[in-house]
Amino acid sequence: MKLVLMGTNSFVVPIFDALSKLHTVQAVFTGEPKPQGRKQVLTKTSVHLWAEEKGFPVFHNTMEYNFSPDMVVVISYGKILRDNVLKSAPCINVHPSMLPKYRGPSPIRTALYNGDKKSAVCIMQIVPELDAGDILMRKDFDISDNDTNETLEAKVSDIATDMLIEYLSCPEKYKPVKQEGEVIYTRKFTSKDEIIDWSRSPVDIHNQIRALGSGRTKINGIEVKILETVIKDGKLEITKIQPSGKKAMDWKSFVNGMHGAELRFSE
Repeated sequence: MKLVLMGTNSFVVPIFDALSKLHTVQAVFTGEPKPQGRKQVLTKTSVHLWAEEKGFPVFHNTMEYNFSPDMVVVISYGKILRDNVLKSAPCINVHPSMLPKYRGPSPIRTALYNGDKKSAVCIMQIVPELDAGDILMRKDFDISDNDTNETLEAKVSDIATDMLIEYLSCPEKYKPVKQEGEVIYTRKFTSKDEIIDWSRSPVDIHNQIRALGSGRTKINGIEVKILETVIKDGKLEITKIQPSGKKAMDWKSFVNGMHGAELRFSE
């Protein structure tokens, strides 16, 4: 089968790599290189680097799209597709949520932030309305109390790979099913969402940190990022922390560096 692949997030790479071994990739569309780090070095996406390594043509603007594949496969691409793409071939999207719950840009982080215990991977038809297409396949999965965005992305990558291999082997076998239930939209999280409000419950703070990768606060006036936490006996325990301008360290090392001072937490 001839495919055009569209995706930007790094967890997409193993999925695309598996598909490329079974199908012909005509082109890969991904996000444009962006400045990163303190030196603002222009950096290509992981998908871009993978496609270059494999020798696949790489594009950033769907206005340049001029292909006639058998299928367009979209995963975490982050751009609205126009008629020049939608009318060229059947277009499918992999979306990691229990649709119509958590449509939009951050379904995995939102599930973690809200403390959900379950989610799903859906393969759906792409329509002009955001994440509103009929569902072709769905597989539910559990979320553990200590799953993070990173571990869930890996889980989604594995599940989506198996689903797409199965679906693309015989697309006509799967009948579209309309989405049913309450529609809930997600939003993009920002750095402000990382600020810890210590009046929230320990579980809420734990969910915030595992969803966003870190929580920002001050301890005795020192700006820190809390990188990992666990809940024990209903209490929040910090396991990994990074003081401003320093490397990440375990909590015990940080406390030892305070030389017995009473710890005061503030936003």
